Amino acid sequence: MTQLTHSPMTRLRGTNLRPEKPRLSVGFILAKRFTLCAFANFVDVLRLAADEGDRSRPILCNWTVLSDRMDPIPSSSGIFVQPKERLGDPTRFNYIVVVGGLIDESTSLGTSYQAFLHEAAAAGVPLIGVCTGAFLLHDAGLLNGYRSCVSWFSHSDFKEQFDGLDPVADQIFVVDRDRLTCAGGVSSAHLAAYLVDKHVGRAHASKSLHIMIIDDAHQAEKPQPGIPLDLKTKNPVVRRALLLMQQNIDTPISIQDIAGRMGKSKRQIERYFRLSLGTSPQAAFLNIRLDMARHLIENSEKSVAQVAVDCGFCDSSHLSRMFRRRYGCTPQVLRIPPTADASV
Repeated sequence: MTQLTHSPMTRLRGTNLRPEKPRLSVGFILAKRFTLCAFANFVDVLRLAADEGDRSRPILCNWTVLSDRMDPIPSSSGIFVQPKERLGDPTRFNYIVVVGGLIDESTSLGTSYQAFLHEAAAAGVPLIGVCTGAFLLHDAGLLNGYRSCVSWFSHSDFKEQFDGLDPVADQIFVVDRDRLTCAGGVSSAHLAAYLVDKHVGRAHASKSLHIMIIDDAHQAEKPQPGIPLDLKTKNPVVRRALLLMQQNIDTPISIQDIAGRMGKSKRQIERYFRLSLGTSPQAAFLNIRLDMARHLIENSEKSVAQVAVDCGFCDSSHLSRMFRRRYGCTPQVLRIPPTADASV
C-alpha cells in the first residue's frame, strides 16, 4: 500500500492541518529615491527561501512594503514601487527594514514613519538599516549607543551629518543587539541570508544565494570592496586594514589605532602585512595616500596645497618630498603641460 505524505504547508480538506505560520516576517519602509538594488537583493533572498524552487509563495517567509499614504515610492533609478499595507501594528513583523537611497534626497523620514519605528523599538521589534537606512535610523534617534554600518562611499557624509559618530565602514554588515545595518548592494543579500539562516535554516539561506549566483553567505566581518587598490591581497585582515586606511586618508590614524579597531595587536597587523604584501602597514598607508595625491593632481584642479591637506600631509613641501621619493618628480611637474614638438 502506498502511503501518502503531505507537506505541513498544505491544508487538507476534512483535517485540522493548517498552513505553517511564516518563520520570518519582514516589513519594509522605503525612503524616497531608495536604492532599488539593495531592496531587491534583500527581498529576493526572502522570496527564494520561502518556497520550493523559485515558486515565490510566501510560505516560510513573508514580506511587505509599508506606507503611511500608499502612494507609489520612487527609487533612485526612477522605478516606482507600490506599497501593499499601511503602517499599522509593527509587532506583526519579526523585523522592520528601512531602505535608504540618495543622501541629498532622503535625509529624513516623515513623522508617521518615525513614530512607527519608535513604536516598533519600544515593542522590541529589531530595526534594520539598509544602504543609507542607517542615516535615517540615526536621524530618528534610534541608533544612539549602537554600532552601525555604512558604505565606504558614504562614510565621510555620515561623519559630516552626525558629528562625533564614526560608523563601521570596513564590514558588509553589523549586528548589534536589536539593530542591524548594512552597506547596501549585494551586502543586503548577505544580511537577508543571515536572517534566513537564523529563522528558517542554513540550507534555505544557501539555496537563495546560489540561485541568485552569489557565493556562499558572507559573515558580517567580510570587508567591503572599497576603492580599487594596487595593493592586492586575499587576506581579510589586511583588506580590512587597507580599507580603514582609505577611509582615513585626510586624517591618518596610527597602525595601533587600526589594530585596536580590528581587535588585533599592532604586531599581528604588521605580521599579516609582511606575509601578504611584503611590506609594512606604515609603508602601505603612505603609498595609499601618495596614490590618491597623484590621482588628484592628474584629475582635479585642486592646488597642491589642498591636495596635501586632503591626503594627510603636513603641507605642500612635505607632500613634494614624499612624492619625489615615490615617483621621481614633484607634483608640480605633473601639472606642467607637455611641450609641443616644434618639428610638427
